[in-house]
Amino acid sequence: MQNDNRIFEDLARVASGALSALTGVREEVEARLRDQFQHILDRMNLVRREEFEAVQAMAAKARAEQEGLAERLAALEARLDAEPAEPRHKSGRKHAAAPLKGENSPGS
Repeated sequence: MQNDNRIFEDLARVASGALSALTGVREEVEARLRDQFQHILDRMNLVRREEFEAVQAMAAKARAEQEGLAERLAALEARLDAEPAEPRHKSGRKHAAAPLKGENSPGS
């Protein structure tokens, strides 16, 4: 009976050793495959997810700003259209506006 137990213990040790060896081989194969895939992806010049998401956020912000500027421009154009026409110089330009506060006037 004890002889049978010893055989089973030896078989269990051999199986355990083989299982741990197979696990090590599997991990090594996975690591090499990961390295190979990374090398292939690097050669393809693909963008990493983090970089893509950063550029996507920048594009969304730029679009929102552009839409805001378009609305401001439309409001300014509407305001200009609503103002009465000012007299123009011979060149076709409007009269020069008065200097803003803080600017030097020609007479100062």
